[in-house]
Parts: sequence; structure tokens; C-alpha cells
Amino acid sequence: MKRVSVELVPRDEQALREELGVVAQYRERVDVINIPDLLRFPMRSWEGAAVAQETYAAAMPHIRAMDIDLREELPMKAFLREHNIREVLVIQGDPPQDMTHEVYPTTSTDVIRKFREEMPEVRVYAGIDQYRSSMRDELYRIRRKEQAGAAGFFTQPFFDLRYLEMYADMLAGLDVYWGVSPVMTRRSQSYWERKNNVVFPHSFEPTLEWSVDFTRRVMELAEREAASLYVMPIKSNLAAYLQGIFA
Repeated sequence: MKRVSVELVPRDEQALREELGVVAQYRERVDVINIPDLLRFPMRSWEGAAVAQETYAAAMPHIRAMDIDLREELPMKAFLREHNIREVLVIQGDPPQDMTHEVYPTTSTDVIRKFREEMPEVRVYAGIDQYRSSMRDELYRIRRKEQAGAAGFFTQPFFDLRYLEMYADMLAGLDVYWGVSPVMTRRSQSYWERKNNVVFPHSFEPTLEWSVDFTRRVMELAEREAASLYVMPIKSNLAAYLQGIFA
């Protein structure tokens, strides 16, 4: 594989450092830490990335497009440069629950282009949501983001290798991080079905064993395709999951 990225949620600095300590046991297998930007937590993604860089040289904060006012300079520009953060993942972002948090009609494509103009030294990645619409429509979005300056892409988690292989064929030649995420309960499965329109394969089971086995199969595909892996251990036993996939 090219690289392995592990996503860690910055609930607070102490919790993030504890999870970084778990991931550090696999330092030779993990190349970059992804930090999402979740407004319900006080730590912003670029602040979490700076903490992650104390353990890993490469840390990638997520940038919410709807938070960016195109009339102003990128608000995290000085911080990124001060901490030598050279990679970001631009996503659209979910509407905030706090109605006092100001958002804008800015799209991911707008922000990718803005990074290329204001911070050309930063490698900008974009998201792929393979569940939001048809493959044809998603491919159009991908091409627009590529034209705007996206250097690579991170997908939503896959749960069906056949579906992933269809996307791998469609995106041949692009730098793609294939997403995987353990789903450990029926409640979590229901969330993915309702919130993200996921259709799980008939063989799916909400167990650690199934998630580990599926992740290892995606890792084998990434090895064959010289692609990258994006691990999102959401609401799971981080230590047990990482031990399973890296054993």
C-alpha cells in the first residue's frame, strides 16, 4: 500500500493523546493521522493535528467548506503554517446544531481552489461519498474537485468489497484512500443505513471479527492496486481493532 491513515476524533486533548498512544504501537504500519472537525467538541481539527504531530510526522485536519467565507483569507492559514501542517482533507461538513455558528454557501470545490491559491504548499485531498447519489453523479463531483486542485481522495467507509471494486475500476489512476470502519452493533448498523444510505451485504455481521476480516480484505486490494487505506475506528475498541487488522 501507499499509505495507511487512521482517523482519531479530538474529543479533548487528553483523550486524543491516549488514542495516539494506542496507534503508536503500530508506528511502522500507520503513516498519517486524520483529525475530523466536529463542532460539538472544543478542539478544532487543526489543533488536534498539531497534537498528533508530536507522535506522527504527518497529520491531516479536516476542513469544513461551509465554515469558510470566500471573502476572507483562510482562517486556519497562520496556524497550519506555524505548525508545518502540509496536508488537509476538505469536506462539505454537516450543518451545526448550534444555530449561532455561522456558515456559508461555500462548496468543497470552492475551498479546494482557495487552498491552491492561498496555500499552494499544502496538499489538498477531497472526499468521496459513494452513497449520496449515483456513481455517475459522484464521478462528476470527483472530476470537478480534481480540476479545482484536489491531489487525492478519501472515501466514506465501504462494507461490500464488490461495490469497492466497482469504484476502484472507475477511479483507476487517482490517488484514493479506501475507507473502512468497524460496525459493532445493530444500532450502529441502523445508523449507517438511515444516515448514509448504506446497503450492507447479506454476509455482514456487527462483530469485531467481521470488521477485522473485511478490513484485511480491503488491505489486500489496496496492496494489489498500490492504493491507500483510510481506517475510521468510530465507536469501537481501538486497541482490539488495530491489533486485529495489523496482526
